[in-house]
Parts: sequence; structure tokens; C-alpha cells
Amino acid sequence: MRKTACALIAALGVLEAADAAQAGELVNGGKLLLTGGVSNVEGAGGGGLASWATITGYETRDGIGGNVHATKVDLPDYDFTSYGAAVGWRDRVELSYARQAFDTGATGAKLGLGAGFTFHQDVIGAKVRVLGDAVYDQDSWLPQVAVGAQFKKNDRGAVIRAIGGKDDSGVDVYVAATKVLLNQSLVLDGTVRATKANQTGLLGFGGGKKDDYSLQFEGSAGVLVTKRLLIGAEYRTKPDNLAGLKEDDWMDVFAAYAINKNLSITAAYADLGTVATFKDQRGLYVSLQAGF
Repeated sequence: MRKTACALIAALGVLEAADAAQAGELVNGGKLLLTGGVSNVEGAGGGGLASWATITGYETRDGIGGNVHATKVDLPDYDFTSYGAAVGWRDRVELSYARQAFDTGATGAKLGLGAGFTFHQDVIGAKVRVLGDAVYDQDSWLPQVAVGAQFKKNDRGAVIRAIGGKDDSGVDVYVAATKVLLNQSLVLDGTVRATKANQTGLLGFGGGKKDDYSLQFEGSAGVLVTKRLLIGAEYRTKPDNLAGLKEDDWMDVFAAYAINKNLSITAAYADLGTVATFKDQRGLYVSLQAGF
């Protein structure tokens, strides 16, 4: 059945649907709009907060795709920005890079760091699809499964040690499973991450409470309202390693819109809970992605 479906798609150049729930748009005979995900805060293909099993870009199994992104999260007491790039090879391997900045703004003075004190972090990621196809395996419940790793390096080692962090660099490892259900217009993802990161590494790795890896969950669920618009929600659990600096789970509700095959924008309302002693860090998340 899968070979027959792919042959029809290649011959027609579009995905014919019985109803609006199945309506989609093929890009260069490859993926449907938005089903490859957007760029998350760490640069990997996925949702805004979660890493998915999908490989970034609109490449087929015979090509190369890629994107660049810029993301900003405006919080009551902090500002977060991220920019970077990712490359997908034959819909099998993804390589990504993100440069993150966590600006304490006026809050930095209250924390004794100085106004405008900023933590920077580089995130280098790799992901490999090992099983399934999120879009084309519609005759099976088997999801697309990928394994990934992210090396993270923070530039504020002295401050991280002063607040009780054990390291200014670390490696996260994750397994993600993603399924696109065209008949139901649903995109679903579940990811398990092994990590020691505090606030995804922005406040270092490990701490006085715990300095071992722990397993954390990232979940995403979205509805393809149209072939260009995906709305949904995400939840990401976090370790709580630092003594005296409580860390909460993250969540958001989002809308991702594909302007065309080369440009998309994601907007979300994000709730990051308590960050570095300041509670109720909720605000607008906006991300712009350009690619092919």
C-alpha cells in the first residue's frame, strides 16, 4: 500500500484528499507543509519546546534540505533569544546549531549579577531517523522514531559554579516518536530526554540536589486546521538540580503558519514557571524560520 501511495503522489505531484482533514500540499514531491516541524529553542526540528523525530527541511530521501531560524521569548523578568541553522540529509540525518542568549535585564541587578547580565549557550545537535515515516506510513500505527544528542556549552562557568551548578557544559540524549494522522488532521509527538541541564543548560548542568542524569518527557499535540496552519500545545518536564533555585516544567499553546514552502512563523503563549527565583515567567514566544 505504501509503494502504491508514493507512486500516485510522484505521478500527480499533489496529495488528493477525500476531505479537508486530509488536504495537504507537497513540496518538491516530498513532505507536507508543517509536517517536518519548526525549529525549537535548541535548534532541532520539532515544536517550540520539544524535539520531534522529524528531520528538518523539505528534502526527500534523495535530497538535502535546511533552514535558519530566529526566536524570541519575552518574559516579565527576562528575555530569551535563539538563532541558528539546521540541515537535513535524505530525510534521515539532521545536524543543527543554535546560539542562545538569556538576558537578565534589570533583574540582573536584583540577582547581584549586574543589569543586563546575559548567559550565552551554544547547542550543537545531531539526530538520526531509525524507524518509520511520520507521514507516508498512514496504513500503520508505527510512528517515526529518531535518536538524537545535543552538546551544550555555556559561557558563564564562574557564575554557574557560584549558584551551585557542577558544570558549564553537558550532553543531552533523547529518543523521539512522531506520528502524523492525516485522516484526523493530528500531529503527535512524545520524546524522552536524558539530561543534567538546568533551564536547558542556560544555568549549567547538575547541582547540589542532584548531579546525575534524569529522564524527562517532552510532549506535543497539534491539529492541522488547514494545510498551512497548525495549532496545538506542548509540555516539557525539567530536572530540579540546583539547591535554592526551584525549576518548573515548561508548557505552551502555539500556532504555526506556513506562509509558503520557504517561510513559516510560530507564535505561542509560553509558561516557564519559576526561573532563577522569579515566579510566573509567562510571555509571548515568536519564531521565524526560512528554509527549503
